[in-house]
Amino acid sequence: MIRSTTLASAVLSAVMLAISVPAQAQQIVRASQRGTVSQTVASTVFTITYDRPVARGRQLFGEGDGFLVKFGREWTPGANRATILEVTGDVKVEGESLAAGKYSLWAIPQADHWTIIFSSAWDVFHIPYPQGRDVLRIRVPVTRASHMETLAYYFPVVVTDAATLNIHWGETVAQIRFNLN
Repeated sequence: MIRSTTLASAVLSAVMLAISVPAQAQQIVRASQRGTVSQTVASTVFTITYDRPVARGRQLFGEGDGFLVKFGREWTPGANRATILEVTGDVKVEGESLAAGKYSLWAIPQADHWTIIFSSAWDVFHIPYPQGRDVLRIRVPVTRASHMETLAYYFPVVVTDAATLNIHWGETVAQIRFNLN
C-alpha cells in the first residue's frame, strides 16, 4: 500500500508540475523570429511570411568567406524556412507577369543589383535552392540605406494600382515594383 501511495503521489506531483509550467516556457524560441507583412492594393493582397535573421555584427553581403550571404549564390531572404510570397491576383513584377498563387522568394545578390526568383516550391527549407522550379526571374536595383539589424520586408510606396516592396537588411535594400494587371 505504501508503494502505490508513493507512486500515486509522484505521478500527481509530476502532473501538477507540468500544468504549472507556462506553455510559453515550453516552446523553443528561435533566434530568427517569424514575421508576416501584408499589403492590399485595390483588391489584390500581398502576404510575405518569413523568419527574420539578425545581423549581430556579421558582414552580410559580399565576396569571400567572411560574408554571410555570398554574391552570385542563391539565397532565400530569410532564415529557417524559405520566405513565402502569396499574392491573391495576377500582377506584373518589374513588368513581367506573375499569376496569383504562393511562391518562395530567392535572390542572387550582387553589389549593384539582385536577381529575384519566384519559385513554385513554396513550402521548403531555406537550403538548398529548389532547382528547376523557377516561375519568374527579375533583376532589381539595390540601394544603400541606414542599418537594419533584423531583416525586414515592407511596402514604402503603395498607390491605387501599384506597390514597391523593399527587402532591407544591414545597409542593403532591394526594391521590387509590382503593378496590378
